[in-house]
Amino acid sequence: MEKTVLYDRLKELQDLKYRDMQLRIIPTAEPETIIGVRTPELKAIAKEILRSGDYAVFLKELPHRLFEENQIHAFIISGIKDFNECMEAVEEFLPYVDNWATCDQTSPGVFRKHKDELLEHAKEWIGSEKAYTVRFGVKMLMEHFLDGDYKPEYPEIVAGLRSEEYYVNMMIAWYFATALAKQYESVLPFIEGKRLDAWTHNKAIQKSVESLRIGDGQKQYLKSLKVAR
Repeated sequence: MEKTVLYDRLKELQDLKYRDMQLRIIPTAEPETIIGVRTPELKAIAKEILRSGDYAVFLKELPHRLFEENQIHAFIISGIKDFNECMEAVEEFLPYVDNWATCDQTSPGVFRKHKDELLEHAKEWIGSEKAYTVRFGVKMLMEHFLDGDYKPEYPEIVAGLRSEEYYVNMMIAWYFATALAKQYESVLPFIEGKRLDAWTHNKAIQKSVESLRIGDGQKQYLKSLKVAR
């Protein structure tokens, strides 16, 4: 799909009230880069481009100018069925991801079938100097390595992170809240031992307390582990 055709399509789908909401919740995005198109519409466009077979052309057009283009890019990547092709596309895209929404919408289904290879890449991403690459690496550990593939060494990796970036620390907190819901006994010592910085520690507890997957007794105990800042 040509750039001008895509832009015209996005303008036709513009929802100004939705755009105003996005500007509030994605403060790192420049206002002029957001048109205001709802996610289902962007997913539909991504599927259309993916099915056309010429999506590789769109994926090479980096950096994109618009937030919506980045979202479409994330959705296309998420739908690529070949692991090597998908991983190459992810590696090329991550340096250009500049907000939490695009980061979190990038979720390739093919990764579920290639856990060993994914794990090595996730470790590399977590060691990056780019905030949203780090966030994506932690997100991959959260999405793919907290169930049957879980090992206690994985929260060790996340607990060792220290960042000044709000969106990295929010993902660390989200990771530990999810880990407590799925691997409570194994992950609890990280909270009891205050292994995270104070803000992230308290945010992880807050998110855990808000979770429906954690029992009332566990929530009360976690509340008692909050630290003064």
